[in-house]
Parts: sequence; structure tokens; C-alpha cells
Amino acid sequence: MIPHAVRTYRSAEMLPREDQLAWKIASVASDDVPLDDDVVEMIGNRIIDNASVAVASLARHPIVSARAQAQAHPARPGATVFGLSPDARISPEWAAWANGVAVRELDFHDTFLAADYSHPGDNIPPILAVAQHCGLDGAALARGIATGYEIQVDLVKGICLHEHKIDHIAHLGPSAAAGIGTALGLDTHVIFQAVQQALHVTTTTRQSRKGEISSWKAYAPAFAGKMAVEAVDRAMRGEGAPSPAWEGEDGFIAWLLGGPQAHYTVPLPGPGEAKRAILETYTKEYSAEYQSQALIDLARRMGPKIRERANGFTGVESIVIHTSHHTHYVIGTGAGDPQKIDPTASRETLDHSIMYIFAVALEDGGWHHERSYAPERAQRPETVALWHKISTVEEPVWTERYHSRDPETKAFGGRVVVTFKDGSTLEDELAIADANPLGARPFTRPDYVAKFRTLAEGIVEASEQDRFIATVERLTALRPDELAGLTVTVAPERLGPAASSGLFDFTQ
Repeated sequence: MIPHAVRTYRSAEMLPREDQLAWKIASVASDDVPLDDDVVEMIGNRIIDNASVAVASLARHPIVSARAQAQAHPARPGATVFGLSPDARISPEWAAWANGVAVRELDFHDTFLAADYSHPGDNIPPILAVAQHCGLDGAALARGIATGYEIQVDLVKGICLHEHKIDHIAHLGPSAAAGIGTALGLDTHVIFQAVQQALHVTTTTRQSRKGEISSWKAYAPAFAGKMAVEAVDRAMRGEGAPSPAWEGEDGFIAWLLGGPQAHYTVPLPGPGEAKRAILETYTKEYSAEYQSQALIDLARRMGPKIRERANGFTGVESIVIHTSHHTHYVIGTGAGDPQKIDPTASRETLDHSIMYIFAVALEDGGWHHERSYAPERAQRPETVALWHKISTVEEPVWTERYHSRDPETKAFGGRVVVTFKDGSTLEDELAIADANPLGARPFTRPDYVAKFRTLAEGIVEASEQDRFIATVERLTALRPDELAGLTVTVAPERLGPAASSGLFDFTQ
């Protein structure tokens, strides 16, 4: 990996395009290096993972709405949309939109955390949609996905967005554009313009993940994917983009990040170097914010011990979670959000409340992607009482481990101290979620398949489940006409109620 220094340049300095971050990203994207076998295996795992969480959300209102918007934009050749027949072809940017929302809705697919946050699986819907529309084969698709993961992971390692309240989709737009460029085999200069355009139009604030969190939390990555598709189309037509996008005097770093004096270092593969960043990412066993994964596992372990000592949970005086800066300030009491302790809060808000998540995991001994968020579950009096006894504090050692570049020390868990009403205490900690690659039971292909079958049960016919898994198993051997098989079709009654009418439903 080559570290690239990135800073603001005055317009008079005339930064050569070869020295711009967007060009370096485009150079990586246009470097056609073979994929390692373990990378191909993981790409297949993540295609399965995305389908798992997408089918589980097909009847949810945000997905119904996004799918209806997409269906108003049919196209040939077009791309497929989760739930629909593979013959129902949609314009690729709108297919990326609908599938992106479905993948993101349950907050249940993969993650990578470093200087910033990300869900790299969000790259797959736009890259797959373009591959289907443009008649690419499975090998080209895999190369594109490997690039999307590589660029997003490398940007997340090097540039922190959240400290400036910029949403993490600002790293996703460029990575998806780069991945599409790789899949299509575009020249460096075309990808260069597409990457810059995608950054320019996907820079938004983190209010989408603050306060009363709405369905836009799921739509935001889909928007970035849609914009990436459109950015590539525009660049292919010979159009340019704001440049230099990151380093410009009035650009991203100067005004939206650290300012003219800020310096960042972004690591990128050198010429001929394999793209392996996907192997640094990790999926979720539970449908909740990634920082809660280890803490849910810890709650499962501590729950029986607390019950035994506290007459259920009535004997608990307080529970303090000692954890990282991010966990404390984003999903903990450090956020200062009253919504995080509100029993009537939205699902999206409860997903960002570690106090709620830990309470329910203690009581239930686990987590369910629907039942754990149900209003009647959140409003259960004994749950509310326990929930309101839980708080978080930042502990420097956990913040240091969160930001560590050493995979052996990097961690997203915490230490929990339970104080009982009799004054006694119980303490335990867990650094890494069990399903993490370095955890107690790392996810492998059978685990991804099991997750898919569990979430697809009662929604997707068994024969359709089998067909989809068999298609993924042949990923790099798929012909262009077989790429439509990388979707899942369900019976119409599984798609939820009809969507409300919108602008695209009006016809003359």
C-alpha cells in the first residue's frame, strides 16, 4: 500500500491532476489486476449477505416506496430489483436506488470502521445494476466490487468525516463510481471525472443519523449509489467535474472538513497490487449498529448472571458501559439525544441507542431484526425501567483500540459494570463480536448462507433460495445473461401493501 498525502492547494498552485486524490483513485480502479481466491469468496459472501437483509425488508414501507419509484423507470436492457421477476427490468440508477434502500433498511449488512464509518456492501447495488444493464459477466462484476470495497475502505482509513458532521456516504459515492469504472473497463481519465462528480454531489450532513432518525438513513447510501451511476454516465459522455474535488481551494477539505491547514493520508494499492480491502470488513450477526454487536454478545453472556443475583433485573441499580468515543457519543448517552431513551422512538433511532439494545439483549438473551424493535417491545414497562438505568462513558483505552490500525488490537466492544441495589457489582468485557473475523466464531460461507435462509424463511420459496445460492457459487463464471440470477424473486403478496402515489405516478 502507498500512503498518499492529501491537503488543500491554492488555485494558483495548479496541482497536476496526476497528484490529485481522484486521479490516484482512478488509477487504482483502472489497474486490471487478478482477484485473489479469498477475495472472490468474500465477494460472494457479501452478495449473499446483501440479499439476506434485502428480502427481509421487502414489505417495509421505505422499500415499498423506493421500489415503486424504480418501477416508474423501466428500461431495456435494464437491471433487476429485489423481489421482482428478473424480467422486470429497471433503469440502472433506479435499480441501484431500490436495491440500495432494501439492503440498508435493517442496518444488518457489513461494516468497516476506522477514521470514519462505512457499510461497504452499499457498493454492490450500483455496481451490480450497471453490470446487468451493460451485459457484463460475473468476472467483471467481481472486479468492480473489489474496487468499490478497496476505495471505500481506504478513504475510511484516511479521512474522518464525522468529526465535521459530514455523512459517510461522501466516501461511498466515489468508491461506487470507481467500482463501476473498473467493471466497465473505463480509462483512468473517465473514472477520474466520475469519482470527482460523485464526491461533489454526495456530500451531506450527519443529521440523517441524529435526533429523530427517519427512513432517509436507509435512503442515503442508495442516493450515493444512484449518483455514482449518473456520474459515470456523464463522464463517459466526455463531461468534466469540479476539480480538484478534495484538494481545491474552495473544495471538500478546505470548507467541509479540516480546513486549508488540514492534512490527510490515504493508503491505496500500488500498481499491480491486489485489491484485498474487502477482507478487512465484517458483517453483522445482529440487526443493529456495529458497535452494538460485541455488546449484544456480552449481554447474552451476562444476562443469566444478572438475573440470578438481581431477582430478574429489579435488583439492578445501574449499568455503565465503558466504551469508545464513537459508541459513547453516537449511540450512547454522550449523544445527548432524548430520543435514545424514548419508548416511542422510531426503529432507526432505537437502532442507534446502545442503552435500549443492551437492555433488550439482556432480557431476551439475543436480538431479532423485527421483534426487538417492535413498539410493544420498546414500551414494555420493565424494559423501560432497565433501559433507563443504563448509561455510557468514554474510556480512552477503548477509543484507542477503536482507532487502532493493528487488527490484533482493533476493537469495538466495551467493559460493562453492573451495580446492584445491595452495593455489589458485576463486571465483564468483550472486545470483538463473536462473528468478527477475529471473534469466537467468525462468519464463513455456511454462516452467510444460514443467515440468508433464516431471513428468507416464509418470504422466499426454498427452490428460489437454492437457485440464488447456486448462482452465487458460480460468480466469476457467470455469463452476461446469467447475471440477472443475482436477485431474488418473491410472490407478489410478499411485497407489502401498494405504495402511496407519488410524482412519478402521474401520466397524461
